[in-house]
Amino acid sequence: MKVLFVYLSWTGEYGIISHFARRAGVYPPLNLALLAAIAEQHGHEAMMIDAEADCLPMDRTIKKAMELNPDVICMTGKSPFFHLSKAFAEGLKEAGCKAPTVIGGQHITIMEEKVFFPCFDYGFIGEVEDTFPAFLDCLEKGKDVSVVEGLLHRKDGVVRYTGKHMYMRDLDKLPFPARHLLPMHKYRLGTMQGRKNFTSIQTIRGCPWKCIFCASESLNTTSIGMRSPESTIKEMKGVIEQYGIRHFMFVDDVLTLYPQHILGICDLILKEGLNVTFEGSTRANLITEDLVVKMKEAGLTRLSFGLETVDTEMRKTMNKKVPLEHYTRANKVLGDHGVEALNSVMLGLPGETPKTIRKTLDFLKNDRYVKQANFAIAVPYPGTEFHEIAKRGDQGVQLITDDFSQYRRYGSAVTNVNGMTQQDLIDFQNEGFVSIYSVPWRWVPMLKKHGIIGGLLMLMRVFKLAIKKTSGKASLSQMDDKPTQNTELSKNAAGSAV
Repeated sequence: MKVLFVYLSWTGEYGIISHFARRAGVYPPLNLALLAAIAEQHGHEAMMIDAEADCLPMDRTIKKAMELNPDVICMTGKSPFFHLSKAFAEGLKEAGCKAPTVIGGQHITIMEEKVFFPCFDYGFIGEVEDTFPAFLDCLEKGKDVSVVEGLLHRKDGVVRYTGKHMYMRDLDKLPFPARHLLPMHKYRLGTMQGRKNFTSIQTIRGCPWKCIFCASESLNTTSIGMRSPESTIKEMKGVIEQYGIRHFMFVDDVLTLYPQHILGICDLILKEGLNVTFEGSTRANLITEDLVVKMKEAGLTRLSFGLETVDTEMRKTMNKKVPLEHYTRANKVLGDHGVEALNSVMLGLPGETPKTIRKTLDFLKNDRYVKQANFAIAVPYPGTEFHEIAKRGDQGVQLITDDFSQYRRYGSAVTNVNGMTQQDLIDFQNEGFVSIYSVPWRWVPMLKKHGIIGGLLMLMRVFKLAIKKTSGKASLSQMDDKPTQNTELSKNAAGSAV
């Protein structure tokens, strides 16, 4: 059976910010590539379209999918871009496509029947690696799909759910992602050493903590699955041999969660003489000097961690239990050993005020160990505690819309927080980027990562902010912390797009 996996183009939704999104990195859709490998493992012909990497608009993606004449079409969809999956599936039906459509991913796992629209023939809830082969077998042989757990389908026009499926993760038993179906030369990542051809790779799935902005319970992310260092190295060697790629992005939620695990990988990298570079994300309190020394020797170039805010009370609210001093120490340790540290910040979390934002921006701007920071607007994604807080209007947060296509972290906001409007949060986001990258000693790293065009776009931000300040309007950093009543909520509050 011919199984087509489609990853839709999404960065265009961000307008001018799409340049930074693409410069930061066009990632291979590893989740779909893994399912493609599983399909091949069970005797099916797998095909893939990566419309993001190939810059394919929706109409051309639909046309290409039809031309491949698949027996089934599979796609995924996160909350902010689920409307794209819906539009794609609807476009296929309108074009006369007879192949059944299958949707999976975080959004339908959280929302379930609410987003199982008629354009989707099947919907998977949760992880599917161990049930996907049985599903394909049912389709191929015309069997009843109700035997497949975790599946939404229709029978006699009625939506049926086959029941919750608990996936017992054994990641070493999974095949390596089917990278041969992807345009591997197109995946490039902005680094301090310039743009590099790279691939993502996963060794640990899950995170034991429950921050309020993560859908931990809905997505079963607190359950941890881990691959062996030997399996990881075997995959890395295969990538080097087949594609000549030597930079790896570890997409583990917490790369240093188990120190002996990552140290085992580093020991094998050095033993095999792989001559690679790599990066990933972790928590600041899980960074030690001994660990950094070994990881650096094996090729570590960058570690990212979520600072979110420096305000102590807000950190308690969002269940971020890492003491602030760990971030100062982590930035210093990484800087001392020539490893880039990327601090991620969220603006507009529960309890946020202009004063708390100022504290965070000042901390980042004045710390010379901080070379880079990313400023995102906090989004109350469905399935998170933050979403429930926003719906109730607690802690100064007012939810503006339930149109999930607006739930984006850059150049957009879906909440008012303690008198700060959506536009105030967007302006603060711009001011954050300007405040940190206007410091001359950060210019070279910024240009290396984002390129000349990115540098010019950043200068545009500086110019716009300067005009706003000199035109007589008070700087956002001078806003009064006293909450004000918003006179009117956004007109977008009428309904959900997905």
